[in-house]
Amino acid sequence: MNAIVDSPRPSAVGAATRLLRAGLLKQMMRLRHGRLTLRDALGTEECGIPASQHPDLSVDLHIRDVDFYRRVATHGSVGAGEAYMYGLWECDELVALVRLLVRNRDLLDAMETGLARLGGWAMRVWHTLRRNTRHGSRRNIAAHYDLGNAFFQLFLSPDLMYSSALWESDVDTLESASTRKLHRICERLQLTSSDRVVEIGTGWGGFALHAAAHYGCHVTTTTISQEQHALATRRVAEAGLSDKVTVLLKDYRDLDGQYDKLVSIEMVEAIGAEFLDTYFAQISRLLKPNGLAVLQAITIEDHRYAHALKSVDFIKRFIFPGSFIPSIQALLTAKTRSSDLALIELSDFGLSYAKTLKAWRERFLQQRERVRQQGFDERFIRMWEFYLAYCEGGFRERSIGVAHLVLAKPGYRAPHSA
Repeated sequence: MNAIVDSPRPSAVGAATRLLRAGLLKQMMRLRHGRLTLRDALGTEECGIPASQHPDLSVDLHIRDVDFYRRVATHGSVGAGEAYMYGLWECDELVALVRLLVRNRDLLDAMETGLARLGGWAMRVWHTLRRNTRHGSRRNIAAHYDLGNAFFQLFLSPDLMYSSALWESDVDTLESASTRKLHRICERLQLTSSDRVVEIGTGWGGFALHAAAHYGCHVTTTTISQEQHALATRRVAEAGLSDKVTVLLKDYRDLDGQYDKLVSIEMVEAIGAEFLDTYFAQISRLLKPNGLAVLQAITIEDHRYAHALKSVDFIKRFIFPGSFIPSIQALLTAKTRSSDLALIELSDFGLSYAKTLKAWRERFLQQRERVRQQGFDERFIRMWEFYLAYCEGGFRERSIGVAHLVLAKPGYRAPHSA
């Protein structure tokens, strides 16, 4: 199907749709941080700060099909995202629109109420059924990561790291920033050639290959994605590192043994809030008495965490079923409740994620034709475009962040410490 639909004639717009449109415009007229110009079959409306005041965020929104208003009324922001997937609206700058809504988050929250409550209730029931039990985790991970290795290779850096890179200057590339991130994790782990390292969440083997090749340590890494396991195993063999890297197809809860160091890069978001204690207890069990761990975690503001747990956003509904974003406080509370680990370092680099997502989105859109050749339709392409822009906007406005947490067992002693 053609993803872009034609606007109906004004006379064809029914009374119910006009009422829903009026309700949304009433909310948008309350914008206080930025400006929105909305165009549809019924005319043009200016919302927020007047153009004469030169707002730093100014967005043009074109509603191509007024069914957009019904979707927003019944499913809030998730409905708006779904409407974008079907070409019901266009925007001159998606990231700017997300940033505008985040800055006016009281209005965004209001979009999730009213008629949207029924749709929200249905989505929460659906999300509850995606619990990250052992079986549920395999299903949830497959829904995203088993889209195919060739798909992710279209827009990721050559190391295939599907996590935030670490940018330090405007001359950085995605490749250099990704390598810097891997080096920084290894430095924080204080890796040596004698270390035995365990990794929870293999991805496509990027960290394991880097650590083994540059630091000489042995890495045991695990994933529950069939696609990731197959490619990671092949990459290890091709790099001649099969004696240094062991790739498992196993749930993290089933790992055994003890290791000097542990790493988990953006894996915690996939475990589910109810399994946070299990996750930290397992990290503690896997580490030797003097062990050290580094977690890279996407985080949400502490004061928004409880609200986010109860809601289903576009990411949970269409991209990462069963996922959640923890707050720093939620992570530390679970760690304290279920382990003897101590936090010895915390570093946030959320703006680096915004730059990483921008690079992924640009590469993805440049590869549209190859995405189609892999069998994905226009709806899928628009879904991914919206997903990457949605996340970038959140990181640019710091409503979400990404952090390195360095955790130590009680027997750990820093090098050169007295």
